[in-house]
Amino acid sequence: MIDLASFARETGVKYFMISYTDLFGAQRAKLVPAQAIADMQENGAGFAGFATWLDLTPAHPDMLAVPDASSVIQLPWKKDVAWVASNCVMSDGEGLPQAPRNLLARLIAEAAEMDLEVKTGVEPEFFLLTPEGTQISDPADNAVKPCYDQQAVMRRYDVIAEICDYMLDLGWEPYQNDHEDANGQFEMNWKYDGAMSTADKHSFFKFMVKSVAEKHGLRATFMPKPIMGLTGNGCHAHISVWNTKTGKNAFADDTKELGLSDAGRTFLGGIMKHASALAVITNPTVNSYKRINAPRTSSGATWAPNTVTWTGNNRTHMVRVPGPGRFELRLPDGAVNPYLLQAVIIAAGLSGMRSKADPGPRHDIDMYAEGYKVKDAPRLPLNLLDAIRAYDADEGLKTAMGTEFSSAYLKLKAQEWNTYTSHLTQWERDTTLDI
Repeated sequence: MIDLASFARETGVKYFMISYTDLFGAQRAKLVPAQAIADMQENGAGFAGFATWLDLTPAHPDMLAVPDASSVIQLPWKKDVAWVASNCVMSDGEGLPQAPRNLLARLIAEAAEMDLEVKTGVEPEFFLLTPEGTQISDPADNAVKPCYDQQAVMRRYDVIAEICDYMLDLGWEPYQNDHEDANGQFEMNWKYDGAMSTADKHSFFKFMVKSVAEKHGLRATFMPKPIMGLTGNGCHAHISVWNTKTGKNAFADDTKELGLSDAGRTFLGGIMKHASALAVITNPTVNSYKRINAPRTSSGATWAPNTVTWTGNNRTHMVRVPGPGRFELRLPDGAVNPYLLQAVIIAAGLSGMRSKADPGPRHDIDMYAEGYKVKDAPRLPLNLLDAIRAYDADEGLKTAMGTEFSSAYLKLKAQEWNTYTSHLTQWERDTTLDI
């Protein structure tokens, strides 16, 4: 195990950000001087859990964020600070089952009991906006089809290259960066890894992108639909499962359709079976449903699903199988909690493997143009309330994710929806004031 005090002496780190992620995906941290890190590594840093998005009350005892030293990252842009992901434990010594990283650790352990390791890669998209967050930061980025625009990506070279250089230095093996389908939108990719490592990297990536953007006088956002009429921010996940005894890809079978093994089909079957319910986790905000139920954007396509279908190498479906031994879940958006994304993939997939779930028929049509021809596929939720209800009705997924987590998450998401519905919007004034 890495000794964080020794890490500080060897690297010149003066402070540690002991960080955890709450149920809504917000990163919370305490800045701890290196001289105090030995005690914090053993006992954790104290937090009032009620003050963040966790289902705790002011009467609960302290919650302790215990650093997982294996996750420590020295900030490439501020070398005297290191970030370390933490697991949440109550001061009575009990782990907090609702905490996202704790939940993911439990599900990874369940997969390990089946001699399986889930490996994933994520494709987070983000916009670079003006500091106030109301418009894209590059006025010249105005093409009707801006995807892969080389001039636009070079105008933001300083930001994108700085982030990519940091990922290279961290050993993440980044392999491509591009201007995405919306004006002002970018995507950066790095090599897939085990589910926990991917979640930690995803969490740190969001922190890093926002920090570097601020350094350059910009504002980065992963909000699903920050600008109406433009393609929203997705966070596609590529999923494979490996046999820990043989070291081989358990999803790969060249004799099967699309190179996807029987085990891979049942894992996919679990994703398809629980898709409407898992949407409340993969698409966790009111704004999320302005992406997956969006009308055609200015570029000509939303690149987001609205129906529970799967296919081969076809980007108009919720799941595509782009090559042997893996598949891509295109449902998640930029607001997704990095730890809950991995957790719900594992929970739904293992459920499918245990029940030998059938993913249903494969469809190869263009869902944007001919989706009306698919009569029997469920539609994804139209709004956050529908998603909450779908999750609440899915007893199998709720149990797989854990009753304490499910209860806490549903409670806080219902509160969020109620807060939203009590908000008076300009649209209501515009359409109703003179009735």
